[in-house]
Amino acid sequence: METVGIGLLGYGTVGSGVGKLLSRNADDITLATGKRVVLKRVLEKDPGFSHPDLDPSLLTTRFDDILEDPDISVVVELIGGTGAALEFQLRALKAGKHVVTANKQLLAQHGAELFEAAEESGVHLRFEASAVGAVPVIKVLRESLVAAEVDTVFGIVNGTTNYMLSAMAETGADYDDVLAEAQRLGYAEADPTEDVGGKDAAAKMAILSSIAFHSRTGLDDVPFEGITRISATDIAHGGRLGLVAKLLGVAKLIDGRMNVRVYPAFLPKTHPLAGVTGAYNAVFLTSDAFDEIMLFGPGAGSIPTASAVIGDIISVVNTVNGSFVRNCLCYKDVPTFPDAEMVSRFYLRLRVNDQPGVLAKLSALFGEHGVSIHSMVQEGRGDEAELVLLLHPVREAQFFAALDEISALPDVHGDPAVIRVEGDLKTR
Repeated sequence: METVGIGLLGYGTVGSGVGKLLSRNADDITLATGKRVVLKRVLEKDPGFSHPDLDPSLLTTRFDDILEDPDISVVVELIGGTGAALEFQLRALKAGKHVVTANKQLLAQHGAELFEAAEESGVHLRFEASAVGAVPVIKVLRESLVAAEVDTVFGIVNGTTNYMLSAMAETGADYDDVLAEAQRLGYAEADPTEDVGGKDAAAKMAILSSIAFHSRTGLDDVPFEGITRISATDIAHGGRLGLVAKLLGVAKLIDGRMNVRVYPAFLPKTHPLAGVTGAYNAVFLTSDAFDEIMLFGPGAGSIPTASAVIGDIISVVNTVNGSFVRNCLCYKDVPTFPDAEMVSRFYLRLRVNDQPGVLAKLSALFGEHGVSIHSMVQEGRGDEAELVLLLHPVREAQFFAALDEISALPDVHGDPAVIRVEGDLKTR
């Protein structure tokens, strides 16, 4: 029986999960592929590295030991970052070895270069674990729905922020307290900036939109906002209005142009994504061909992510030479639909002087910019009042122009709280 050797770069949380699954499920993998898939080498930069589940004879500190081993045909990169990981992937591809990776930032920033190297060498670059953990959205887009003309990719693609927003809604705790708890439980990194700031989700949306729309999208093409400005106050107001806060990745095709962004948004409690809590992810795909498909599952963790890596390894082993699925399929040049022209609903919270005429000023400025109010709640707080408004759909350029003028009024105090609202708006 033919043996396929695996060179594994990194034996951390996900890497050790890959090693465990390769060993534990060896018989199933052989049945699925007709080949013996074995771990041949593991790269770790620390010469004293050890792991209870790893045979120390497999360890090396030299990437060349993996590159020069003729028995290794698949390199699995799990070290992360965009420095050494880029070098190792390019060298492996150019040496004629297939590459499987979970490195979302590398693909979002250097995907074109990597896919070009794979194409030139006639090898495969697979990356299911880079976007939504164990949820097989990339495989579905690349293979099952390749001819379906997907027009929207919409969902929760970051487990850390979803856990935090869920916890804030359930407990009433504020952002800082929930972040500290998420770090204690291991849901958030010691430096959570990429997660809570939206960059992690933006990299995933760059990957997903590139595949869905067959047009190259890089990280620089995806504006992103995180959840750092979402307060317990706004989550509580949203709850009373029948709304749930989520950090969303949204990619849409509009009149032949695409708009890809990441931002916090309120969803009606009846929306399927509103019920996705904890560190889980979920993605909606829409198309005229099939209406809607929702994919749901764990977005992180050793074994779930490792299972996606193993799936890619099996796919590489089973895919015939010359198959289109090794390519990026980014063959279209789809122009960008400007953010300012997008039509959105908004939640807006303002602190204003509680005196006659203030509401009239606000309404007049909204009217001048074509912004219409759907509903409003006012709560008095001494000499001030807190206004919570839900607005009808409006071009974002019009809304933000009105907001700039309203924020400059002497009757308005502090920074307004602004959160987009997605889905059918039916408030209680």
